[in-house]
Amino acid sequence: MQRMTALFSAALLSAGVMSASSAMAQEDTTQQDPSATQQDPAAAASAQDFSDEELQMFADASQEIAVVSQDYTEQLQEAEDESAQQEIRMEANDKMVEIVEDSGLDVDTFNAIGQAIQQDPEMMERVQGMAEE
Repeated sequence: MQRMTALFSAALLSAGVMSASSAMAQEDTTQQDPSATQQDPAAAASAQDFSDEELQMFADASQEIAVVSQDYTEQLQEAEDESAQQEIRMEANDKMVEIVEDSGLDVDTFNAIGQAIQQDPEMMERVQGMAEE
């Protein structure tokens, strides 16, 4: 159980990195097309109406992201300067976004589920159970 919590913690930290990237991408999109709007992940999290399939995709992606996050954390610690660290962060973010999208979720949904399970211990246990299967 503690191992699963650590995996989800790493995944949620990683999701924070993706959120920052997503926010920057959203700003770029909004600047190019002012009518472009995206749903706020916090608003989606309050709904908490995710299907079992989405929760399973989240659980699977979270496990992969936790491994990637650990690998890149080690690389960050070995980086020589801020420039190298920034390059590693961007590479890690791209890899994590790819994992989420390959899972069948979009980054906003992944982040919304991550926020929802932080607010709902029952949902957290449910997702942890799915990850252990």
